Amino acid sequence: MSVNQQAHTGPPYGQPQPGYQGYQQPAYGGQSLPGVPQAQYGAYNGPMPGYQQPVPPQGYFPSLGFPSKGSPVSLNSDTSSLAPNFIGSLRAPPTSGAPPPASGASHPSGHLAYSQFEHGDVQNGIPASAAPMQRPPASQPFLPGSAPTPVSQISTFQQYGPPPASVQQLRNHMAGMTIGCTAASAPPPAGLGYASVPPVSGSFSTTGSGLYTPYSASQGPPLTSVSQGLPLAQLPFPGQTISTQRLPTQVPGFTPPPPSTGVGPSSYPPTTGAPRPPAMPGPPLPGQTVAGPPSSQPNHVSSPPPPSTMAGLHPGPPMSGLHGPPPPTHPPQPGYQMQQNGSFGQMRGPQPNYGGAYPGAPNYGSPPGPPPPPKRLDPDSIPSPIQVIEDDRNNRGSEPFVTGVRGQVPPLVTTNFLVKDQGNASPRYIRCTSYNIPCTSDMAKQSQVPLAAVIKPLAALPPEETLPYLVDHGESGPVRCNRCKAYMCPFMQFIEGGRRFQCCFCSCVTEVPPHYFQHLDHTGKRVDFYDRPELSLGSYEFLATVDYCKNNKFPSPPAFIFMIDVSYNAVKSGLVRLICEELKLLLDYLPREGNMEESAIRVGFVTYNKVLHFYNVKSSLAQPQMMVVSDVADMFVPLLDGFLVNVNESRTVIASLLDQIPEMFADTRETETVFAPVIQAGLEALKAAECAGKLFIFHTSLPIAEAPGKLKNRDDRKLINTDKEKTLFQPQTSFYNNLAKDCVAQGCCVDLFLFPNQYLDVATLGVVPYQTGGSIYKYAYFQLETDQYRFLNDLRRDVQKEVGFDAVMRVRTSTGIRATDFFGAFYMSNTTDVEMAGLDCDKTITVEFKHDDKLSEDSGALLQCALLYTSCAGQRRLRIHNLSLNCCTQLADLYRNCETDTLINYLAKYAYRGVLSSPVKTVRDALINQCAQILACYRKNCASPSSAGQLILPECMKLLPVYLNCVLKSDVLQPGPEVTTDDRAYIRQLVTSMDVAETNVFFYPRLLPLTKADIDSGSLPAAIRNSEERLSKGDIYLLENGLNIFVWVGVNVQQGLIQNLFGVSSFSQISNALSTLPVLENPFSKKVRSIVDMLQGQRSRYMKLIIVKQEDKLEMLFKHFLVEDKSLSGGASYVDFLCHMHKEIRQLLS
Repeated sequence: MSVNQQAHTGPPYGQPQPGYQGYQQPAYGGQSLPGVPQAQYGAYNGPMPGYQQPVPPQGYFPSLGFPSKGSPVSLNSDTSSLAPNFIGSLRAPPTSGAPPPASGASHPSGHLAYSQFEHGDVQNGIPASAAPMQRPPASQPFLPGSAPTPVSQISTFQQYGPPPASVQQLRNHMAGMTIGCTAASAPPPAGLGYASVPPVSGSFSTTGSGLYTPYSASQGPPLTSVSQGLPLAQLPFPGQTISTQRLPTQVPGFTPPPPSTGVGPSSYPPTTGAPRPPAMPGPPLPGQTVAGPPSSQPNHVSSPPPPSTMAGLHPGPPMSGLHGPPPPTHPPQPGYQMQQNGSFGQMRGPQPNYGGAYPGAPNYGSPPGPPPPPKRLDPDSIPSPIQVIEDDRNNRGSEPFVTGVRGQVPPLVTTNFLVKDQGNASPRYIRCTSYNIPCTSDMAKQSQVPLAAVIKPLAALPPEETLPYLVDHGESGPVRCNRCKAYMCPFMQFIEGGRRFQCCFCSCVTEVPPHYFQHLDHTGKRVDFYDRPELSLGSYEFLATVDYCKNNKFPSPPAFIFMIDVSYNAVKSGLVRLICEELKLLLDYLPREGNMEESAIRVGFVTYNKVLHFYNVKSSLAQPQMMVVSDVADMFVPLLDGFLVNVNESRTVIASLLDQIPEMFADTRETETVFAPVIQAGLEALKAAECAGKLFIFHTSLPIAEAPGKLKNRDDRKLINTDKEKTLFQPQTSFYNNLAKDCVAQGCCVDLFLFPNQYLDVATLGVVPYQTGGSIYKYAYFQLETDQYRFLNDLRRDVQKEVGFDAVMRVRTSTGIRATDFFGAFYMSNTTDVEMAGLDCDKTITVEFKHDDKLSEDSGALLQCALLYTSCAGQRRLRIHNLSLNCCTQLADLYRNCETDTLINYLAKYAYRGVLSSPVKTVRDALINQCAQILACYRKNCASPSSAGQLILPECMKLLPVYLNCVLKSDVLQPGPEVTTDDRAYIRQLVTSMDVAETNVFFYPRLLPLTKADIDSGSLPAAIRNSEERLSKGDIYLLENGLNIFVWVGVNVQQGLIQNLFGVSSFSQISNALSTLPVLENPFSKKVRSIVDMLQGQRSRYMKLIIVKQEDKLEMLFKHFLVEDKSLSGGASYVDFLCHMHKEIRQLLS
């Protein structure tokens, strides 16, 4: 394989290099063997804070972490002022006691060879001057074929000699693979030689004082051709010269990736599950079903096969707690470079529960080589979400986020921070995929980074932040641009002494109305700038005039109608009685405007099975009256007066009704239900009362009774992985789409609470809630004793939360871009207006933007989101959010200002909509291809020169591969055998209106070691990574994903802890049936319960608590959420997926 690289002078940073674009010269000082990829991987984010390590593992420095996301730096520093982040790759020791692989071993054919120096933006570390790096002076060797034996040696560091010449040395060099993340802003290399590292001092020399003379930016590396004598598996693409070509610039659609060497659309791990490690006695086998209330999890999965060791953990001595790997005890061996903190070091020996190099792991298209020894990339050396989250908290959690500056990237959603609105909307209302957008559409197409905003117009704010001010301009209403109708905002430019203003969106000049006139100061600002929210703040509200109301009349206050299924299942399970008891209390907590004494919302009640029962609860009646409508084909409301009433006036009649309903239907034998007529009845009632409102429908079964909207059971698992799989996500009839349209026109929002014991077609029943801006809650196999607490909490929050009715949202943009696509729970009758019968404080609308002209770096780009809605008191309002973004002509600036969490939120919604029209496999391939293109474009145009064998990730996107893999492995795109069709439809709808914080924890759950919690502090224990090898048998862990909370108990947990938390004396006595933790008077119990309460308070739904004992049948479900590991449904592990992404990127680049 030969690479001929021309000598050249370094052009300005960020422009393609002449001669060999995309593979510019190495950014390290020492000379490389161009064309011979050198080590495996790069870029780790350091050990996790709070994750105690008695002795820091060799190969990275505890004192160094990834830099904050705002400061791209490189793993291999590109300037002489940075610490030369180390030389080569020292392998981290296996945590399991498994022998290290033989030293001269070739790679498994499925893995690529990478080079070890340039790491780009993830410089794991800080400048040498800021903090000297301390590390124990021992390094981990490879003793060919031997198991580690404790040996006391004087620690030494390996001095490096001339570049390896022999094949054996080359193999040694290639035994690792580095992943770097290049500094988008770094200048050309300043010549860091191979510095020899003294064992005692913790700092590195930053002069090029090693054994090699660094070549300068004007020199090319020596031309070398090395292709003879190396095993095929070691070269990236045998015999292929590296050429450069422009990236494909087509807009990402659901098209399979372009054909490339050996990796066709099917090279990603098959969805049908790969061969698995041999089973051991213990947990149930793959075919076995889980007994108990089986699928009561909203997101449950199959029972996977047991891990390869019975306990599910390390075959060696158990790890005590969560300490790092044991310190190595051997002298270094020649030929193996040190692994810097952050270089993706060598593959290590077989990991516990991984069955060596995954039996049957997909080969990703490489030609088969000789059977390789089992080697695996060290998971500690690849970017860690936990570290990135921790770094952002430390760097950005203490200062308020002030929104005055254009194009600022906010702290991550996982960081607690205060927002000070100084002219741009808070990130709680709007988050963008990038805060610096390309000036031209060509540049946007080249990068493939989608430009999107996730908008949560009515987001709840923490108590320390001020709610948007309400501005009343009287009868004239808000001041707007004459041409584009944008609302007055901080970016409008006042001219001619304040008599006119120029629109910041369309540049049209508009007269200032006389009542709004104000003089300008010497800077051109209005004198009343700080007195008017619409001139100084990013978010505010206007009181709307009658012109903004339906039929030019002010709306009435909204109504809530509670519609209860009283069929046999609902009554027998105790659900009907539970709902009626709860409603008696809940009616006192209906939402009300700020200082109002009581809620203005009126309420009504309906019960139904095959027919509908309406209730007259007029305050003048002694007893409620029931009216039955049995003609469900032509639905009407049999009474007007007395159906919708004020709670306080009719309190005694309502209480009497709610006492009587459970008794009236106690002996029912009716099992069939209707569904569409129930929605029609609520819609007709709201029409008759001339108001908007919400229907709360409590429903238990597939509506098979004769009536409009009748459904049949069409569940068919055989359609999975076929072209017809998309029909499982589509409604089975268009009837509900038409009904939804009528509901939106009236402002009738539907919230649906489902209690299924079998298939009930969520894809169809969910159409009306989805298109009206409502919510769906699902409690499969509902059992009173275990599920009532969760259901009641959800119902209380749903009834009490802030909601806007009859809402219309429009997003305006400045010239150059426009909103082209929308995702979320809403209805659209045209291409610009998002209509929602109801919009609550948890719902988001995701908007994608495309270029329709050039943008300028000077003026930037502006968004204005205007939401017109009726408040719960019946007031018509406009809520306005404004955001200004930067524009760039350099791709490096785009990549430096992206937000991966928001990008993943958008990509998941894009994919989840895609499954309605395309085969799931096509959608998965399109996702992988788009992300490969994003990263390949960065590599080609922004990364510092380096060997082709490296995976280089932008600092802001170093978590893109791990998060993308989580989306690909999710139940919608890759279901396990026990995920039901209803579960998939439910999750698909749920995710589509999630905000960025919710998708973050949903796709990469939070895993906390409870036994490490500090009982005296109010803080959470430091999170750990989502992998089974991070778990210790002696500890208790909590995992949450926004829908479920798992408490996993290891088999070796101390008896005292079990007694303190569960109130039983031994592991075997812990009950899986607990739905809440017992209230015990001891510090550990109080601490854990406070953690659970804190997490519940952060989520929009009450999470189901599931107790999982190690080696128990439920452990399979728990492992499904350990998303860095290989999944039973065939999803790749993080390590494997990273290798696959690297291969995809290299194919795009060649």
